[in-house]
Order: sequence, then C-alpha cells, then structure tokens
Amino acid sequence: MRKHPLDLFSLIAGALFAVIAVLYLVASLNDRSVNGHLVIPVTFITLGGAGLAAAVVAMARRGRD
Repeated sequence: MRKHPLDLFSLIAGALFAVIAVLYLVASLNDRSVNGHLVIPVTFITLGGAGLAAAVVAMARRGRD
C-alpha cells in the first residue's frame, strides 16, 4: 500500500472535534455545563489556524515562496 501525504487540516479538525466531544461527555457526567460562548469561537479560531498551516505546508511542498 502506498503512503499518502499527511493532511494536517483533517488531522487537527478531527482531533479538535474529538476533544470537544470528550469535554461535553465529561461535563455531563459531572453535572456541569459547558459554556458554548467560549467553545464555538475557540473551535473556529483553531480550524482557521489549521487551515492556514495546511495552506503553508501545501505551498512549501510545491516549492512556492
């Protein structure tokens, strides 16, 4: 089987959503609530940073400056 290149954006997005799911699970088990006013912006900022990092890596692989 051929190795494929690492998709940085998909890796970070998947890990982020897994962390959010675990956060909500732990909060519900402890009778606590998660502040959505904090979770949603942090999610978007993280995904934006991941997208930017993936774009920079893709440009570096192509040899562009």
